[in-house]
Amino acid sequence: MERGLGVVIALTVVLSPVVAPAQNLFVADWETGDIYEFTPNGTRSTFASGLNPYALAFDSRGNLFETDWDSGNIYEFTPSGTRSTFTSGLSEPDAAAFNSAGDLFVADWGSGNIYEFTPSGTRSTFTSGLSFPTALAFNSAGDLFVASGSSIIKITMGGTQSTLASGLNVPTGLAFNSAGDLFAADLSDIYKFTASGIPNTFASALDPVGLAFNSAGDLFEADEGGGSIYEFTPDGTRSTFVFPLSGPYGLAFEGITLPVPEPSTWAMVGLGYIALLSIRCRK
Repeated sequence: MERGLGVVIALTVVLSPVVAPAQNLFVADWETGDIYEFTPNGTRSTFASGLNPYALAFDSRGNLFETDWDSGNIYEFTPSGTRSTFTSGLSEPDAAAFNSAGDLFVADWGSGNIYEFTPSGTRSTFTSGLSFPTALAFNSAGDLFVASGSSIIKITMGGTQSTLASGLNVPTGLAFNSAGDLFAADLSDIYKFTASGIPNTFASALDPVGLAFNSAGDLFEADEGGGSIYEFTPDGTRSTFVFPLSGPYGLAFEGITLPVPEPSTWAMVGLGYIALLSIRCRK
């Protein structure tokens, strides 16, 4: 006689809401020569000083890179604040951004070049002949967008260029939100661009330079003339995050390096796992 005992154990993984950790905001203040660190509630501390900082960008390891305009250097800071020279000999390094492969791209305002640096610091010229490039941003597809003169140019990783928008004033800041929309700081306005390059005014009557999104989807704007950092909710509601500063310019949130597709409200930790244990006994 054969007697079978079957036991079925089902384990269902419950979906849980995504709760993104709050990031600290880092601000380059070119007038004071400082990099400030702000907690989500606006508490300020000095992360580094004695610089001429313009752009800021974090790599995937949490190291902060800073373009130093006067010295022509790019400095690397560990999370604890230890500084080293990543590269030197640039003309007037302005904007900086990392791609998904971990390479650093730097817009050199003086030469009109964009340089690509491997994590070890090896430099190559990604593109040249631009008109005073002042801002860089990657979309989730890996295309690089550059503010150059009065235009915004799209450059594929293969080097193919196309013009997204032209006839602007002086675009100085670019940032993508998680939905893939491009925002540009331009003189006294912040524009939100459609995929076809049509600008819609997101906010006006400002003096915007640097832009950065936090993980909650709020846009932070360095207002150079106003000496403030403004925060905008996705619907455009503005509040003052911090005031006063002397010359806020570049912004970067720790832990955010590239835009990603819009996350769902619920995280799929797993579709569910069913384990079947069958015990057969003979007697």
